[in-house]
Amino acid sequence: MKKLRVLVLCGGKSAEHAVSLVSARTVWDNLDPKRYEAKLVYIDRKGSWRSSHCKLLSGRVGASEKALMAGSRPVAPFAALAWASVVFPVLHGPLGEDGTMQGLLELAEIPYVGCGVLGSASGMDKEVSKRLGVLAGLPILPYAVVRHPDHAPALARRLGLPLFVKPARMGSSVGITKVTTQDRLLPAVREAFRYDDKVILEKGLPAREIECALLGDPWARPGDPLELKASICGEIAPRSEFYSYQAKYLDPEGAELKVPAPIPAASARRVRELALLAFRALDGYGMARADFLLDKRTGKLWFNEVNTIPGFTEISMYPRLWQASGVATPELIDRLIRLALRRHRARAKLKTAP
Repeated sequence: MKKLRVLVLCGGKSAEHAVSLVSARTVWDNLDPKRYEAKLVYIDRKGSWRSSHCKLLSGRVGASEKALMAGSRPVAPFAALAWASVVFPVLHGPLGEDGTMQGLLELAEIPYVGCGVLGSASGMDKEVSKRLGVLAGLPILPYAVVRHPDHAPALARRLGLPLFVKPARMGSSVGITKVTTQDRLLPAVREAFRYDDKVILEKGLPAREIECALLGDPWARPGDPLELKASICGEIAPRSEFYSYQAKYLDPEGAELKVPAPIPAASARRVRELALLAFRALDGYGMARADFLLDKRTGKLWFNEVNTIPGFTEISMYPRLWQASGVATPELIDRLIRLALRRHRARAKLKTAP
């Protein structure tokens, strides 16, 4: 049987560029060579597309960039895409996870893994996801949107301390600061504005970080092999104030990952219910990881965010949660590709004229 041609896209113009390369290594290593013929395209930090070799990818954050630049050659985007039967975008953050790349792939009429344009954009934007979450009935912590640093002090007074300052459209905890005193507010806001022109202030509380992985077609019939499913829950227990970029990717002792999460069965069921609700509310498809906060004092759950291209590194929660739920990573990759092809076939049947 003819092999399916899979184009793995990694890198990108994002502060999460280095993490993308490590995730791409995991995806590549778990593509069944008997079923798939794979190629790697590396998007450098300036946005240039380069055809490369997977052997240049390292399993460590930041270790692959020089090798990829030296061992790759420029390629035109549409020329690269023309080869592919399906694209697996392993692009975290802006210009990869926010709907822009998905729009390009739609224009190229190429099947691709993960959420579509709207689902990607709404999941990436923390303000938009909170607005849609409120409409869907998700529990949302008090927050405020900052468009200029001068507006932050008044908004922070309404929320009270502690609070978290976040770029609205960034992942991997890049640009996030926990603010516990008023004098730290403006430096934190300026740091967040380095990565986005919209910043979120979010009420802080003593909480546990609970995560749930999602996989499937949210509108499939019950019993369909690709029906949307939620994994078991996991907990991230950071050894610092919060789960920072340092703790996630640079410090091997930065956090303890607990799978399954040691929480009451009723809380775990509620997390899974809310994760499915959030995925549908944000027009998700294929995959995502839904993150929640569990108040240590009251046990109340709060929706935090949805990551539409979650990390695929060896320590990332998304593949680990599915492994613990009985789906090995090669099978996970295979299902994601099948979902991409299913959506493309369905959309190809739509009429383009009256």
